[in-house]
Order: sequence, then C-alpha cells, then structure tokens
Amino acid sequence: MTHSTPTADAPRIREPHHAPVAHLIRGGVVEGIHYGSVVVLGADGTVGFQLGDTEAAFYPRSALKPVQAVAMLRAGLPLDGELLSLAAASHSGEERHLAGARRILELGGLTEGDLRNVPDMPYGPEVRDAWVCAGRGPSRLAQNCSGKHAAMLWTAKLNGWSLDDYLDPGHPLQRAIAETVEDLTGQRVAQVTTDGCGAPLFAVSLHGLARAAARITSAAPGTPEARVADAMRDHAELASGSGRDVAALMRAVPGLLAKDGFEGVQVAALPDGRAVAVKIADGANRARVPVAAAALARAGVDPALLTEFAGESLLGGGRPVGHVRPVHALDPEPPAACA
Repeated sequence: MTHSTPTADAPRIREPHHAPVAHLIRGGVVEGIHYGSVVVLGADGTVGFQLGDTEAAFYPRSALKPVQAVAMLRAGLPLDGELLSLAAASHSGEERHLAGARRILELGGLTEGDLRNVPDMPYGPEVRDAWVCAGRGPSRLAQNCSGKHAAMLWTAKLNGWSLDDYLDPGHPLQRAIAETVEDLTGQRVAQVTTDGCGAPLFAVSLHGLARAAARITSAAPGTPEARVADAMRDHAELASGSGRDVAALMRAVPGLLAKDGFEGVQVAALPDGRAVAVKIADGANRARVPVAAAALARAGVDPALLTEFAGESLLGGGRPVGHVRPVHALDPEPPAACA
C-alpha cells in the first residue's frame, strides 16, 4: 500500500505558549488556573478553533497508541476486535486485560518473558489496591501498555525482525511506526525519546495529533485505520478500563473515538473527521476531561451528551463549594441568526 508523504516540516521545539483553559472556582472566586492548549478541527480538516499553542512540538504520550496500532496493522498484525482494542490500550490491569495480553502473546508464539516494557502495578486504583492486598508485585503484564508491547512483539516476529531489541528506535518496527506517525499527522517527527513503558515516543504538534485521529476515524471501512477505530469504539473498556472517563466518553457520544495520555493529553474524533486535541500544561486530569468535553461541544457535539464530563466539584467541609470550569473562550458558538 502506498501512503501519502508528510505535508509539513517537523514542529518547532520550543517552550509552548499555553493559555488559560480551565478555572478552579471556589466560593465564586477563581482559586486556580490550568493552562494548556486546545485545537478543534472541522470535518474538512480546517482549524475551527484553537487556544494556546497548537503548533509547538510536544509528546502525545499514550494518546498516540491508536496511531501505533495502525502502523502494526499496516505491517501485517492480524488483530481485530477486543485484542486490537487492547493493543491500543492504556489498560487498568483488570483480569480481562491481562488475559487479553497473554492471548496476543500466545497467538504469536511468545511469552511474558519476551516483553520489554517496564514492570509496574496495575493502573486502575481499585485493581491496584486488590493487587497489593493479594501480595502481588509489579509485573510487565500488569503494566498499562502490555497489550501494545505484546502486539509489537508479534508484529516483529511476523516480519522476521529481531525481538530482543524491538524497542530500539532504529528497529524496523519502530521505523515503520515513525513512518505511520508522519503519514497520519501530516508532519515530520520533531524529536524521539522514550515513553514511560520503554517504547519510543515521537514529538509532533497538537494539531498533528488531532489530524491523525481524524484520519483514523474517517478512513474507509476495512482499512487499518478504520479497524483500529472500530475496535476501540466497540470495546472501549478494553482500551481503558471499568469506570474510566475515556470509555464513558466513547459510550456517551455515538461514533466517537477517544484516547487519553499521561501529562494531561486527550484526543477525540468523530466519523466525519471532526476532531479535538487537548494538552493540559500541568498534566492535571481534573482539567483534561472538562476541557476536552468543552472542545467537543465547540466541535458541534450536543452538549447534553457531555454533561457528566463538565468537571468535578471542589469540596469544602465535605460539600460542594466550587467546580472546575473550562474558560469562556471554549463555550460553543451560538447558532448563526437567520437572515
């Protein structure tokens, strides 16, 4: 298959010029401000709204996993459904996640010992607490990226590539992933570093991340992009976990693909190509969710579908005395008046 070449140079590496995106309002007073950046793309790919710095290089963290999954499908990985969703997951470490990662390894004739991700405790708080109570320690399978790593190993084996060094940026697998990142974001990678799990991490722009998500959700049926989108939407809890906001968001908005990432990153896109991407400068989850919901409303999603993502309450004496609220600049535009 022939893919398009990058249409833009790499984004500049600079200190991002973030702007206020959310206020912490306690008792009618702005107690704190979260800075960040937001971009909203229309169905035609044009920027309909932007706030902060959407063109500086940044690391999408796990929000890039759907793109990595597309790259593996392009390289021949024969996954769909639940296991493909898990390959693009930042999972909670529930038993179904561990069983799925084991199944991917088994299908590839591999074992947990082949994984090279960093051992960790389960990401989900309740799962982690139960894990600790049972006296279990960190493991590579429990680490939230184990589905991705199992899929990476199988992809490498299918292509006859070496396994021990599959995380090396110069490995054929990682070069293929970098090529797909550039193809879908429409820009060259600005920098390569190592993500928390040990896999290479590619710096692009927030605009580029939104564009990649839009290209995945609007792709023709049966393509690697569409297969990833279908798998994640149909099996949202495999891509995240029980009670996770990103799964709830995909259930609440028909056709939505959403993926979060550490350090306050969120991307979401609809089948018609509308997409949003959010980066919270201080990495705060309490701002990530309401800002992403506000951006989706700005993109034309019915605000009634997003009410549960409006922002957590601030407590005083055990009762609500304030809230986290996206800045007014993110309020949906009023409909145009009739002529």
